[in-house]
Amino acid sequence: MAWRLHDRVVRGEIDNRQRDHVRGQLWLIGRTEPIALELTGNCWPDLAGCVLKFRNPRPVAAEKEDPDLNAQQEGLVGDITATRKVRVFDLPLEEALRIGREGGTPPEHMANSVYIEWFSEVNGRVVIESADYQIDVSAPTWKLTAEEEKQQSETNRQAMLDWMHRLDESESAEFDPGSDKQWDEFDYEKLLRESDERTEKYGKLLEKYEGHPDQEKIVAREMGWTWLEEALEADERGALPRPEEPEEVSPLEPNLATEGIDWVRDEHGRIKHPLQKRAFESAMSMRHYCDDRGLLKDDGDADLREMIFQAQCAGAKLAGALNSLAYDEAGFREGAFVVALLKRALTYVHASMAAVEKVAAKNSIDADRLGAFRKEWFEIREEILHLMERFRGKSGEI
Repeated sequence: MAWRLHDRVVRGEIDNRQRDHVRGQLWLIGRTEPIALELTGNCWPDLAGCVLKFRNPRPVAAEKEDPDLNAQQEGLVGDITATRKVRVFDLPLEEALRIGREGGTPPEHMANSVYIEWFSEVNGRVVIESADYQIDVSAPTWKLTAEEEKQQSETNRQAMLDWMHRLDESESAEFDPGSDKQWDEFDYEKLLRESDERTEKYGKLLEKYEGHPDQEKIVAREMGWTWLEEALEADERGALPRPEEPEEVSPLEPNLATEGIDWVRDEHGRIKHPLQKRAFESAMSMRHYCDDRGLLKDDGDADLREMIFQAQCAGAKLAGALNSLAYDEAGFREGAFVVALLKRALTYVHASMAAVEKVAAKNSIDADRLGAFRKEWFEIREEILHLMERFRGKSGEI
């Protein structure tokens, strides 16, 4: 992860009067002694050869800012500048975001931001960033040459790439799918629930920060996706290499030996599992039937809409669980994982069936048509249960 400081900073100074060497001190709320910096490298041209002194006019002990940095920070200079251009709202954040959500454009202006970044041998990447600090910059004792500026830029870029590589290795080590424990369907169910929670949180954050100029970075930070936040910042500064042209990949071909069992083609030639195709067509047929009779209007039967919606969701979940079985090269083929996905589909089937009974009690739809739909989905339910038993007997790839 990256250490980020803003609100806890009381004051600090950065001294680059010695070429290829940056010294500094940083005072934080929660620490009695300043943090000392001894870094290799140079600041951006606006601060190269200078002393930068900065003060936070409104320091607070922000909970998200851990002040427990090592007292002696040694390592490499990253990007250090007092002239990084950022967009700043002229209104409180919540008010500006409200205006943006309503389709307006909140007033803003461009401002210079202090941006101090270094790569510590002990703590990794540390960033201080603010457009609110009061600053004082001395006259330069020397200036970067064009060649030195180019070299420093490349050094910063490489330091960022090295840090991201170490971060990736660290995060990969934390998740060890190759452990001795064989995952069962309950492990995968827990993983899927956690994924749902993250998805819900992500959606709420996107909505909350809609219209903010740094929406992507803020959301990545709130989600704890350090790798993405680092990549977005590095990309802004041109610190990432240009993406290579993707190699042409041959389309996957279904396993001919399992045609009719694990896959069929629909009328458009697309590969689908037979049960998923049946569920999708059943849900759409009922939807079209009700649409043609004006039964799905906003003021219509809410239970009828729920019945069809839940059936459509079940079809979508079956696609995720089963459609990849057509390909030998498919990724997740653990039987326990397929069972966990089928359980999720079954939840939507049950919700649709519960709505069927409510609809039947109202006589809001032809009884024979509703009965055929009920019969169809009971059979789909039985097929799902049959598949769950099949895949419970599979360990490893199927």
